[in-house]
Order: sequence, then C-alpha cells, then structure tokens
Amino acid sequence: MAAFTLGITFSAISVNDDDIEIYTDESRAKVALTWHGLRQQTRKPASTPNRALADFIAPKSSGVADYIGMFAVTAGLNIEKRLKQFEAAHDDYHAIMLKAVADRLAEAFAECLHAKVRRELWGYAAGEALENHDLIAEKYKGIRPAPGYPACPDHTVKCPMFELLDAAEIGMSVTESLAMLPTASVSGFYFAHPDSTYFSVGKIGADQVEDMVRRSGMAKEDAAWALVPNL
Repeated sequence: MAAFTLGITFSAISVNDDDIEIYTDESRAKVALTWHGLRQQTRKPASTPNRALADFIAPKSSGVADYIGMFAVTAGLNIEKRLKQFEAAHDDYHAIMLKAVADRLAEAFAECLHAKVRRELWGYAAGEALENHDLIAEKYKGIRPAPGYPACPDHTVKCPMFELLDAAEIGMSVTESLAMLPTASVSGFYFAHPDSTYFSVGKIGADQVEDMVRRSGMAKEDAAWALVPNL
C-alpha cells in the first residue's frame, strides 16, 4: 500500500464578499482559480455573522497580500488487485479492513501535513504541542475545509483544484460525479486566519443559487445539481 501527499501555497484575496481569487504567482497578475463560496443564511442574533469561507481571506480592498493553501492526500494506491483476490475468495472481512486501513492512512497523512504547515512551513503555530484528543477536538489554529463538507458543500471546485495541484501526478483524479479516486483520498484548502473556524452553510434559498449562477457563470441546472443537498 502506498500513500502520497501534495501541498501548495497560493497568493489569494477575497472578492465579491463570498469569492476567493487564487493567483498563479506572487505577482497576482493572473487568476488561476476563482473559488465561488456559499454564505450561511441562518437567522442569528445581530452580533453573530452568517459565515462564508471568504471571510477568512483578506478582501482586495484591504491591500493585504494574503495566501491560501491547497492539499491532496491519497492512500491505498494499487490495492485493487488484492481487493479482487479477497472478493473472489468471499473474504469480506479482509476486503473491508484493507479499505478501512487505507482510509485511516489518508486521514492520518492529511492531519500530519496540516500540522507540518502550521508548525513549520507557514510557522504561525510554531510552538504548538497538541495531544491527539486536542487534534480531534480541533483545538489547532487554522482550518482545512474540504469540498463537499459543511463549510463548502459545493464539490465542483475539486476539478480546477486538482488541475492546479496536478493531482494526477500522484495518481488522483475526479470522477464525473465528483468523487475522488482512489477512494481513500482527502483534499481541501488551508486557512491560517486566527478567527477561522469550521461551520456549516446549512440550508440556502433559491436566491443564493441565482447568485452563484451570476458569479460563477454556471448553468442554473448545474448549480442546482451541485447545491441540491443544501436547498
């Protein structure tokens, strides 16, 4: 069983309140990817904002040169032959265990890479010394949200993200239904903003779908398909 990781830092800035422009290089002259985000539409007290991930990247009007990270991690490469042997022998137990080990290994590598970013590569938490239970409780600074998860339920960003990361180099790809291959894979973004936190976008209205169509240029039916779990 093999496992591989990719992680790259990009210049970035937030625009249009909910979007993040990600640039090809430090000159910030060419946009490599505009990540169109979603904002919560929950009724909250006036002192509690409805969040979007773009809140954790400096807005263009601030003049601050901000950054975002991307990562992709995969494990279980080339296990298909062994899985077929287990399945041919009706050995469901070992087939399930092999898949489970691959999944856990991918998650462990994702956690390890994030820790390395926090403590060494970006170094904003150089003195961090968290126990496993602290990591599980997400007591670290910064976040690593993944497409399809509550803070960014739109899976469609995986395709341009994988292109930017050149994820095919480590054997990763995205299916037509936006699932990752190998299945034991994790991918997402790094935010270092001190106030960044995980949250759930939750239910959104048709107005936000219309807004996504306007900002992204997606066909309305494609946007509705991508966001159907949140409608």
